[in-house]
Amino acid sequence: MEGILQAITMSTDTGVSLPSYEEDQGSKLIRKAKEAPFVPVGIAGFAAIVAYGLYKLKSRGNTKMSIHLIHMRVAAQGFVVGAMTVGMGYSMYREFWAKPKP
Repeated sequence: MEGILQAITMSTDTGVSLPSYEEDQGSKLIRKAKEAPFVPVGIAGFAAIVAYGLYKLKSRGNTKMSIHLIHMRVAAQGFVVGAMTVGMGYSMYREFWAKPKP
């Protein structure tokens, strides 16, 4: 009975703080970017390719709109997949080869 009361009082203790709930969005984004640095690179590359595609939309010549959009989609997806692949390789390197031997 005493153990149950102790568990109940511990679970309702308001002095317990969880660090993941205390950080704001900016610090969480910075922490996540340090853990996986190629995610922001992929997002930035995707945004740059989309912006370039929109900029070139007026001067596409006699290329059909659908072909232009398909090319931009493939370029953006290729950049994101490439960034994910490089990021996965980087994290594997950090975890398996760059890890200090005990």
